[in-house]
Amino acid sequence: MKGCFPLSSFNSLRTPFYYYDLDVLRSTLDLLRKEADRNEMEVHYAVKANANPRILDIIRAYGFGADCVSGGELQAAFQAGFPASGLVFAGVGKADWEIDLGLEGNIFCFNVESVPELEVIDQRAGAMGKKAGVALRINPNVQADTHHYITTGVNDSKFGISLQSLDEVLDICLKLPHIELIGLHFHIGSQITEMDNFAGLCARVNEIQNLLDRRRLFVQHINLGGGLGVDYHYPDQVPVPDFAGYMQTLRRMLVLRPGQSLHIEPGRSVVAQCGSLISKVLYIKKGLQNEFVILDAGMTELIRPALYQAYHKIENISSEEPEQKYDVVGPICESSDCFGKQVVLNKTRRGDLIAIRSTGAYGETMASNYNLRPKAPAVFSDDLRC
Repeated sequence: MKGCFPLSSFNSLRTPFYYYDLDVLRSTLDLLRKEADRNEMEVHYAVKANANPRILDIIRAYGFGADCVSGGELQAAFQAGFPASGLVFAGVGKADWEIDLGLEGNIFCFNVESVPELEVIDQRAGAMGKKAGVALRINPNVQADTHHYITTGVNDSKFGISLQSLDEVLDICLKLPHIELIGLHFHIGSQITEMDNFAGLCARVNEIQNLLDRRRLFVQHINLGGGLGVDYHYPDQVPVPDFAGYMQTLRRMLVLRPGQSLHIEPGRSVVAQCGSLISKVLYIKKGLQNEFVILDAGMTELIRPALYQAYHKIENISSEEPEQKYDVVGPICESSDCFGKQVVLNKTRRGDLIAIRSTGAYGETMASNYNLRPKAPAVFSDDLRC
């Protein structure tokens, strides 16, 4: 089953471009809003997944907050109208100007990953006569079943504060005059589809909360980060992730204290399936063993296959002819510029349009100008007819 694409409109557009089906996005947000309300969770959309201004505007209209990992993302969230009370700022290496931006904007919380960062935030908040709300990002040493590049919660990760040093960090944090400890933050990785991973995280958080109880410490919120994955193989059959199962797992396994709120930071699961990268076939090249489809889109428009060996469903949306296998590659001067090997496509010719699916997350936002290629534009379904 192929997705619904307005071919007559596409044929008049210069490729490559990112195509966003806003009906899919809104259906996803409708369910996310429903389940978040049902499970009493605060949602902060992870801006790094897709920072397109129109996408941000739609997400903000649903009443969600934003999770930012750079000053640029903070600026984008402010510009999109996200309220400061819903902004969290994470990241292992926050620059001074980025910290100042968060302080000046009176954001809800800094997710802090080290003692040196705590001390710098304290100094800069003091210089402004402010007190910064912080959550300590704890590395729970929980293994996530995902690619090792996007696993973030194990001991050898650069992220978070180790369990072994937590007592010491708490001692330091509580002595800093311009820091208010308001939460704990966790994130174990991305593209996680097995709920047991999240159950394991909750079990570890429960242990850490017991440690805080013994110290007679209370934090106002627990933030379990993001990580919920999507189905890259069947984007039409499973366009919306299992938000209900995910949130019910967290609620069932996590033991909150009276008065505590639960926060999550979904990104990929919100936007991945609404996006497709649309590209045109430049050439069909016959090799000694393989036949290559050479596209005008490359790793500059979608780096995930080259960086993570990630799978994306690829469709020839111009052809209904019998299927055959191709290696689908881009024009970049790198052997890693390959979207897939032995991909089954309807018979493909020069000029056909190819859709690379599930690129709404980490497609446009990770694009580069390598080889001095111009950035591909965004096209929205509301402006076209299917």
